Amino acid sequence: MLDHIHEHFADAIKVPEFIRLADNLYIARFESMKIYSALAAVERLLRDGVVGPDAVLLDSSSGIYAYALALACHKYRLKCHIVGSKTIDACLKLQLQVLGATVEQVEPQATLKLDQSARVVRIAELLRTNPQMYWMQQYHDDVHYLGYAPVARQIREALGDVPLSVVGCVGSGCSTGGIALALRQRDASVQLTGVQPFGSVSFGAAHVEDPGIIIAGIGSSIAFRNVRHALYDRLHWVGFDHGLSGAVALLREHAVFAGLSSGCAYLVARREARIAPDRCVVLIAADTGHRYVDAVYARHAEAVDPDLLEPRTVRDLAELALPWSCMDWARREYAAAAPEWPPPRASHMAATAA
Repeated sequence: MLDHIHEHFADAIKVPEFIRLADNLYIARFESMKIYSALAAVERLLRDGVVGPDAVLLDSSSGIYAYALALACHKYRLKCHIVGSKTIDACLKLQLQVLGATVEQVEPQATLKLDQSARVVRIAELLRTNPQMYWMQQYHDDVHYLGYAPVARQIREALGDVPLSVVGCVGSGCSTGGIALALRQRDASVQLTGVQPFGSVSFGAAHVEDPGIIIAGIGSSIAFRNVRHALYDRLHWVGFDHGLSGAVALLREHAVFAGLSSGCAYLVARREARIAPDRCVVLIAADTGHRYVDAVYARHAEAVDPDLLEPRTVRDLAELALPWSCMDWARREYAAAAPEWPPPRASHMAATAA
C-alpha cells in the first residue's frame, strides 16, 4: 500500500530528491523546481478571486517556469499562454501544447537582452488586446515566494537542526530567496549564496559579457522587481565554460543529470563546503539536463576538472571578470534600476513581507 497517492502529476513531480554528495555537501535535485512557485501563486489567485475560471494565465519563460505554469493550469483547468524564449526546445514545446498551453516564441535574437526585451514587448501587446489574460509576472510579483516554504521544511526534515548554507541560482529571486527566507524564520544564521551569469543586471554584472551565455534562467538583462538583494550573503558569477564543466562533473562524479545552472551552482557549492566544513551545504538543482544535451553534454570532452577551477575574489563590482568571480555580499541592499514596464502592482501574498 502506497503511503501517499497524489491527485495530480504536478504534486508528485515537484518534490525534490535529497542526495549526499560529500561529507557536508548535499543536493536537492528537482525535476522542475518552479512547480512549487506556480502552484502556490495560482492557488492564491483563485482563492482571492483575482482570476476566475475563464482567465488565461500568461507569462514569459525560458523554459522551466513555462512547464510549471502549464502544469498548474492543467491541474486547475485554466487556460495558459506562454511567450517563450528561443531556449524552449521541441520536446518541451510539445509537452506544453499537449498540456493545453498555447506557445509562441519570439524570433531568435542576437543577445539575451534582446530576447528578453522582445518577450516583454509581446506581453504588452497581448495584454492590450485580450482583457481575459492575467500576467503572472514571475519576475516581478512577490506572490511567487509563497511556494518555497515547503521546500525549507523538507530541507530541515532531511538534514536536521544543523548549521546550514544554501547555494543556488538567483533567477527571478523567489526560489533561493524564498527558501532562505523560510529557513531564517527559525534560524537567522542560515547562509545564502547566490549564483549569477555574467551580463545579468540583478547584481550589477551587466558590464561583463559572456560570449557563450545560454544560461537564461539564472539572471537577467532586464531588472526583476522581486529579487531581494539583502537576503544574500555571497554572490558568485560563473561563465558558460565553467558551468559546462560543473554540469559534466555533477553527472560524471555523482550521476546527477541536471541543467547548466546547476552546473554553475555545483562549482560554487563544492567550494562553500570546502571553506566551511562546520556547515551543511545544500545545493539547489532546479531542473534536469535534457534541454542542454546538445549545448553542454555533447561537449563533455571539453569539461575541465572542477578541482582546477577557482574564483577570483572581488570587493567591487567593477572588478568582476570572466570566467568566475565571487564577492561577499553581506546581506546588503542594491539599487538595481527598476524596470520601466510594467508598473508596480500590489502583491497577492501576505506571509513573506519580512
